[in-house]
Amino acid sequence: MAFGWIDEQAEARRRAGLVRTLRPRPADSPLLDLASNDYLGLARHSEVTEGAARAARRWGGGATGSRLVTGSTELHAELERELADFCGFEAALVFSSGYAANLAAVTALAPHGSLVVSDAGNHASLIDGCRLARGTTQVVGHADPDAVRKALGTHTGPAVVVSDTVFSVDGDAAPLAELAAVCREFGAGMVVDDAHGLGVLGEGGQGSAYAAGLAGAPDVVVTVTLSKSLGSQGGAVLGPAPVIEHLVNAARTFIFDTGLAPAAAGAALAALTLLRREPERAARARAVARELHTRLTAEGLAAVRPDAAVVSVRAPSPEGAVRWAADCRAAGVGVGCFRPPSVPDGVSRLRLTARADLAEEQITRAVQVIGENRP
Repeated sequence: MAFGWIDEQAEARRRAGLVRTLRPRPADSPLLDLASNDYLGLARHSEVTEGAARAARRWGGGATGSRLVTGSTELHAELERELADFCGFEAALVFSSGYAANLAAVTALAPHGSLVVSDAGNHASLIDGCRLARGTTQVVGHADPDAVRKALGTHTGPAVVVSDTVFSVDGDAAPLAELAAVCREFGAGMVVDDAHGLGVLGEGGQGSAYAAGLAGAPDVVVTVTLSKSLGSQGGAVLGPAPVIEHLVNAARTFIFDTGLAPAAAGAALAALTLLRREPERAARARAVARELHTRLTAEGLAAVRPDAAVVSVRAPSPEGAVRWAADCRAAGVGVGCFRPPSVPDGVSRLRLTARADLAEEQITRAVQVIGENRP
């Protein structure tokens, strides 16, 4: 049978407690949401949803084609200008997802003969970009500038260092300033994924590169997603204008993919406008993360100190993590559940989102439910 091997893999997943299941949520879920990436609470904000609706009414339901054919509108160009200006970069290019943006940046900036130095804790989209790139990839220890220096010292051609800015599993931040210094020793470029930093880190949420003093640097390229802090969908690459022009001509996930839907672009633009007006949302998200960590550790739980808005709580096993998350959900609190192979260290955990719009009583309730339902 052509796909008989699928049954064997399904059984292996079942034995390991690694079966994943889709759970469609209703429009008005009764759960207290600590599982999504809606860090600033903007996904349902009236200004953001109206921005999406207004764009759909004017530009239509879809982009109608790839960006190089009919999929680029004046709305996309405006969003690119606003993103670049907000984050402090010369130019930006919008993609249909953050995943596509990462594939584009890594593959287009790592040609034959180049070296890609990739952090062991990087997101799957960066890993896939490394696998598709024509250069040679060397994986180095997590958040280790000395390991990056050693890797770059073995190569004489073009090189690029690839890293998350905030790692999605434990919420720890990469040492960006130190990594940039190492890159400059060897003339290497740096591509960093700021999916979990935009809207949370930097002054008013301008991002990790801005916070590290690297915004606008000629050797730094940043990727972002519009689906987390900005409450929309899509992704973008930010960097020097020549790099962005190169992506337009060389990045396959830009050339051959349909452009971002106008509604998503409109929502992201509205969210950026709102964040400029209410920059305190970024600091509030960080404060909620610190409060969750303090209270969870006081309960005796193994919570990892957050550098942004992700709070990770270690679980005893994959099965224990799944049961813990399910028990929390039954008690009215939705939490994320990370298990192998999604976690690079093989340790399962609950993953909590510290949203800027969480009230004090919601934080108290969340900690209570998580503590009472521990395995």
